[in-house]
Amino acid sequence: MNILDYKLYYFIGAGGIGMSALVRYFNHYGKTVYGYDKTETDLTRKLQDEGAQLHFDEDKALVKKLFSLYHKEDILVIYTPAVPKDHAEFVYLQNEGYNLQKRAWVLGEITKQFRTIAIAGTHGKTTTTTLTTHILKTAGINCFAFLGGISQNYKTNLLLGDTNDKDAYVVVEADEYDRSFLTLHPYITVITSVDADHLDIYGDLNTMHQTYTQFASQVQKEGFLIVKKNVDNDLRLKDKRLVYSLNLDTEYSANSIEIIDGEFCYNINSPIEPVSQVAIGLPGLHNVENSIAAVAVAQQLGIKGDVINKALRSFKGVKRRFDYRIKSKSIVYIDDYAHHPEELRAAITAAKQLYPDKKVTGIFQPHLFTRTRDFADGFAESLDLLDVCVLLEIYPAREKPIEGINSQMLLDKMKSKEKFLVKKENVLEFLKTHPPQVLMTLGAGDIDSLIEPIEKMLNETTK
Repeated sequence: MNILDYKLYYFIGAGGIGMSALVRYFNHYGKTVYGYDKTETDLTRKLQDEGAQLHFDEDKALVKKLFSLYHKEDILVIYTPAVPKDHAEFVYLQNEGYNLQKRAWVLGEITKQFRTIAIAGTHGKTTTTTLTTHILKTAGINCFAFLGGISQNYKTNLLLGDTNDKDAYVVVEADEYDRSFLTLHPYITVITSVDADHLDIYGDLNTMHQTYTQFASQVQKEGFLIVKKNVDNDLRLKDKRLVYSLNLDTEYSANSIEIIDGEFCYNINSPIEPVSQVAIGLPGLHNVENSIAAVAVAQQLGIKGDVINKALRSFKGVKRRFDYRIKSKSIVYIDDYAHHPEELRAAITAAKQLYPDKKVTGIFQPHLFTRTRDFADGFAESLDLLDVCVLLEIYPAREKPIEGINSQMLLDKMKSKEKFLVKKENVLEFLKTHPPQVLMTLGAGDIDSLIEPIEKMLNETTK
């Protein structure tokens, strides 16, 4: 059965960033889309405005009534692995024998229609995916894109192309969580990083690396595998591949890197065509590296240097990726999704590079008990880079608490003298008594609900 042939599409966890792109996809094709999410957000409200019927309480009776209107074979239930297995709707639908599929399977089915460009990695994949998409769109190439964040250029996480074009591309963020990316068989595969993460799924780093190696092997024979230098080293890849790095002796790299008026300016070395006088408004050397990967993809598709330059200069980034909320002489407020020690290190280092004479205050909400446990020392080291660190309690997401794993444990590991454990509801009061110069909100949980209140308060106090 073709993925667009079902009569009802029902989502459990509709408001997640990956799930919401699929909601939008089926909405676009005029399908009947219903779903559940535990939290009403700006994104879920937008999905409702676009036509999705969503609710926010586990409601088995509603599901039973809705599903009675359709033949069982005409219903596709799509769920995120983050949904607890005791979720009332999930349990009911499973017991009744409905067709339940993970988000990854559905994405895999959609991508079979197109030449797929899949970008994976424990960090950098969202920015690289969004930037790659922006280069293709700037070049006039017909492409669809499923992004892991909201593009600041396009204000969405789903970009649509022309389905009648047999040469259309689809750019997807390939998620390693729950081995989801193994449903993909891309024409071009990019791997940006393979630092340890999701050890609750993989158990250890070696197993995670084996899964990435399998993913790398799934690139089509006529296609391209593009990997960062340390990924190549860690995975010991033997297949034909292109290797990139920031400034090492690799096929793709950068040179003459400078910061001019808050922008990184550099040249990109390439075996196809060097790209000179590149300027990108995203901070941090990690984003220079991400841009090199995106350029490597673009050049395999024949996109020329002048178009690449234009795209890089006009790229506005991704919401919640070093996202400037306030940028004035008196106060700078940056929001970032960083939730892994290396992501924190990159974001904080970028802020300190740009504002060397100002104190950087970071409010961090750890995400998952297992991740906090597995990387506690790394988190402490990264957070010690801040001048002032404010820790919120751990956001549990799909997990139950683990004894002895909490934010106080993390605070005790830190060496910083200015470190505070603050309840989420007391953050605004803390900021009034400890006015920041450069403020960062950091984390992947519900810390995003603080962004607008903080922004409003800071704007009012700096008038």
